[in-house]
Amino acid sequence: MQETAPQYIERILGNVGGQKPLKIQAGTAQKLARLVKGVPLAKLRRRPAPDRWSVAEILVHLADTEIVQSFRMRMILGAPGTPIQGFDQDAWVAAGHYAKRDPRKCIEQFRAAREVNLDLLKTLTKEQWQHHGVHSERGKETIDHIVRMVAGHDVNHLRQIERILAKAKG
Repeated sequence: MQETAPQYIERILGNVGGQKPLKIQAGTAQKLARLVKGVPLAKLRRRPAPDRWSVAEILVHLADTEIVQSFRMRMILGAPGTPIQGFDQDAWVAAGHYAKRDPRKCIEQFRAAREVNLDLLKTLTKEQWQHHGVHSERGKETIDHIVRMVAGHDVNHLRQIERILAKAKG
């Protein structure tokens, strides 16, 4: 059974706990690089199950999602209340040929986009943190909420990568 939008939000925000979302985000690229260091490309591209993403596909997903979040935040800041379009992540995996992309290059792409986003977030006023958009699936989302969701999304996929690589060793 597929989780509902409220269930997804609760699960992702639960990954943050009492941690600072910007601190989580600032460390994610380095953690990703450390996790895949020395891991053969074939192992990174191996799916743990036919319906589950490989580590390589997760890394591409993170890079693409960072671009999406960058756009969404800028749209919200420029036009508060703007609609935020959801997307079919599995369709992006297929259409974007995630399985063929270079996972290590994707970490670098992710890092660069993340740095740009963190630099922007450091400049926001208290009021701008409360600007919102209306997500097509999840409803009203403020910049503050999006930042916490991104941090929880990072933790979710870091844990997923750790599990996949641990099973590949054993």
